[in-house]
Amino acid sequence: MTMRDLDQAEAVLTARLDELGIAWTSERHAPVFTVEQARTLGMQLGGGGTKNLFLRDRRKRFVLLVANEDTLVDLKSLAAEWDVGRLSFARPEALADVLGVTPGAVSPFALMNTAPGTLRVVVDARLTEHKLLLFHPLRNDATIAVSPKGLLTFLRACGHEPEVRALGAPDRTTRPHAAR
Repeated sequence: MTMRDLDQAEAVLTARLDELGIAWTSERHAPVFTVEQARTLGMQLGGGGTKNLFLRDRRKRFVLLVANEDTLVDLKSLAAEWDVGRLSFARPEALADVLGVTPGAVSPFALMNTAPGTLRVVVDARLTEHKLLLFHPLRNDATIAVSPKGLLTFLRACGHEPEVRALGAPDRTTRPHAAR
């Protein structure tokens, strides 16, 4: 995607948030591809960091897993719990085809590009404990903060009913954000 495409996609997203009455703030930063890289940014937005995993099961059904940044996600355990065989990370081509984003920019906001029923959306229950949540706005060189209620409103407005579930214990090996 070109910078112009990214700017346009972000503008469509923020217009949709405004249309839905969802308060948001944003911040630009260097591109990041991992939670660990995001932790080094020292952003001023505040809020709970997240990790967004685009997965598929053995039948090639997709799942977007939206978790607290320090939630330990065990794909084998989740697959057994959900009775889906095996879960793995979806290929980059599927990111583009299904969510319309590139690696590093996976976000629940990408569900505005996806028809209802295309995938399963699972949200970590721990995210509801934060005042604000941090997500990429369809690009990995910016972050948008929204409330948990705003996130759920957005998902439902896009036709995706999220499953809010307890996903696992915090990974105690990760360090909390110094600036958040």
